[in-house]
Amino acid sequence: MAASAATHADEAKTLPCEGQIVHLRSLRALRRALVAGILVAGGLAMAACGDAMGQASESRTGSSAMPHRRDPETGAALLRIARTLNNDFQENRDAAVYARWDAASRAIISKATYVQRHRECPSTPHLRVDTFGVTHGPDGAWLVHYSIGGHKFTDWWYYVRGRFVFDLPKSNPSAVALYKLPPAQYVKELGCGH
Repeated sequence: MAASAATHADEAKTLPCEGQIVHLRSLRALRRALVAGILVAGGLAMAACGDAMGQASESRTGSSAMPHRRDPETGAALLRIARTLNNDFQENRDAAVYARWDAASRAIISKATYVQRHRECPSTPHLRVDTFGVTHGPDGAWLVHYSIGGHKFTDWWYYVRGRFVFDLPKSNPSAVALYKLPPAQYVKELGCGH
């Protein structure tokens, strides 16, 4: 009995009591939460720094700092890219369209808002887009010529850091004005929505 009491006393010294176990579990949970918070905060800080560095290194018409393959700096390559963009627009693949915008265009409307507005007011996919030509424009611009439903248009593109990017304000200033409207007014102006 005495030996049993001594063994019990030794176990009590090495095993934590119930309150200590709860405290240790709380400390472990707090540590996990702190580590997760630090990782999230670090990731957000890295993303913000990457965005700031990408914006700082861009020209007036630069693209955002995102990984991409280099586009060949040729009219034929731009014609292919512009055809894809115009077809994506007509088929309401809006995230793909937005991905080709330059930084100045992206500053007008966020990707999420752009996609949402085009979901509410989709393009008319039955209209045929004929992207037929590329010429050089002023100040390093590349001009893409196309028609939709028989009406001719010209889009402004720039070659920035190995990539062709689309300039919305020069290509379609009326769209810029629409994107600056509050959501309900945007839908009303276009006469769409549910």
